[in-house]
Amino acid sequence: MRTQIPASITTPDTVDTSLGTLRYFDGLPDARTVRKVYDNLDLMRGVDVFLNTMSAASALANIEGLKSVGCDMFSAVIHENRVDAKTLLLTPNTQTATLWAFLNLKDGPIVVEVPPGVLGLADDLWMRYIIDLGLAGPDKGKGGKYLFLPPSYDGPVPENYFVARSHTYHVWYGLRGFAVKGDLGPAVKAFKEQFKVYPLARKTNPPAMRFINGSGLYFNTIHSTDFNFFKEINTVIQEEPVDAADPEILGQLAAIGIVKGQPFAPDARMKKILTEAAAIANATARALTFRPRDTANYFYPGESSWTEPFVGGSHEFIRNNVRLLDARAGFFFFASGISPAMAVKIVGGGSQYAMATVDAERNYLDGGKTYCLHLPPKIPVNNFWSLIPYDTQTRSVLQTDQRDTALTSESGTVQANADGSVDVYFGPKAPAGKESNWIQTVPGKGWFTMLRLYGALEPWFDKTWRPGEIKLLR
Repeated sequence: MRTQIPASITTPDTVDTSLGTLRYFDGLPDARTVRKVYDNLDLMRGVDVFLNTMSAASALANIEGLKSVGCDMFSAVIHENRVDAKTLLLTPNTQTATLWAFLNLKDGPIVVEVPPGVLGLADDLWMRYIIDLGLAGPDKGKGGKYLFLPPSYDGPVPENYFVARSHTYHVWYGLRGFAVKGDLGPAVKAFKEQFKVYPLARKTNPPAMRFINGSGLYFNTIHSTDFNFFKEINTVIQEEPVDAADPEILGQLAAIGIVKGQPFAPDARMKKILTEAAAIANATARALTFRPRDTANYFYPGESSWTEPFVGGSHEFIRNNVRLLDARAGFFFFASGISPAMAVKIVGGGSQYAMATVDAERNYLDGGKTYCLHLPPKIPVNNFWSLIPYDTQTRSVLQTDQRDTALTSESGTVQANADGSVDVYFGPKAPAGKESNWIQTVPGKGWFTMLRLYGALEPWFDKTWRPGEIKLLR
């Protein structure tokens, strides 16, 4: 019997592709074609793993960085004199006293006491949101006791705690303490006197807290972008419950040899492929961060280069029930920590972020050149605004001769124009008479910047006020 067969469901004997010519006999791939497509499949899986698990690699890197300077569960790093360029952190805020710490819930529930007036969040080891702490949390800035419960915990839950359930044993969290008239001393004092961590079982006999000053202290909290990335993700998989991750992600990981309870031991062929996968994924993440192609990434599409971190207004990167994979990968390449409070509209409260990676002519920002950014009058903030330069390699604070690299209205030294507008200058040297409005950059290095508005007002949200473009001064 013979019947008509549509050409669209058959395969020719030869097909030209980006992999080269694929050869078949009656739809059966020959040996060389089989090798090519499996090499390509493993490469694609490796790229997907990198882009889809950066959040976990970043959370692990934060914890390993804290451990490298002697931090354990019952200690914390406090940047007492603000975060500076010594510490490698992804796009940190440098205008607060910042506390960083982690938990390991394998031995049971742990209590974290936070002081009043702080702002913070806690994420699991996949950098998924667990709970807000402080001003955006259930204590509403009054301080309180948070009880963190391990995965699948079914024991008694005492009253008078703010309960936080984690899908992973490891929890990474941070708190910001704010300056009082420019002085961070009261915030640091509150941390040292009122911040406490202890097992619930030891609530009547808590261990003594230990604090490490992170200001001026070198440590790295940024994940690898080479083959070592896959080793880091394997650590996450081995440390945590198998159901802590999505089965789809676990399937991608298993396809490249990362399986809970099994050694990650790629052979020479697979290591070569994964090394290339990391290189391609790193390039992809950098393109997504510094040259996003989706118009939804831009505050003013077609008119401006300012981009927003939370496309779709969701901390889960979901719009119309669609996961925005590119937006998620781009975010986790340049930022750590996630919370709904970072993405929602809170007029007069919270914080808003805008990022610039190119100038008005859409060229990357060059540390050897001088630029000007015009901020129109009536900058719409209830509290203050800031601009911080970041290193395009590390995505951490740009290392310059300036101890405090940020320019902020909180300092009281920024000079405004007669109409209330502000001109900010970026370059290796300050233009004459503009030293108070100058942010230093470094010849031979790229840079990008983040505009933060603390307590943004309605003109920011309705876009009747918007920052100018960063213009090259010739």
